[in-house]
Amino acid sequence: MSAVDTFSFDWFGDTLFNVVLFNVVLVGPASFAAGHAVAIAWRRWNRIVFYTGLLSAGLRFLDYALASGELWSLGGFALGWAVQLAIAAFSFRLTRTRQMVRQYPWLYRRKGLLGWQERH
Repeated sequence: MSAVDTFSFDWFGDTLFNVVLFNVVLVGPASFAAGHAVAIAWRRWNRIVFYTGLLSAGLRFLDYALASGELWSLGGFALGWAVQLAIAAFSFRLTRTRQMVRQYPWLYRRKGLLGWQERH
């Protein structure tokens, strides 16, 4: 193993390739869908913190079962949670912006990708 993979295994419970693969490719779309679903239901953003925590726990199990990673890696769990939270928060804000602009076109207009502003 290289020095990067040794560091990654010590801190995150698996090699860097597997960490990126599992976080972005396997669980990333589920996190995007969770953020979208919370926004569609007009729920507050803090629900995605709980949902991404569950996704991160599932991520640790997938890493353990499929790639022989370390199941109880606290660093791997925290990194997975942070990545999943970032993906879900992006999806939440993207969906919420779309909702506000489409549902209240007389009040708001789009301002960039993730924002809206009041019409004057």
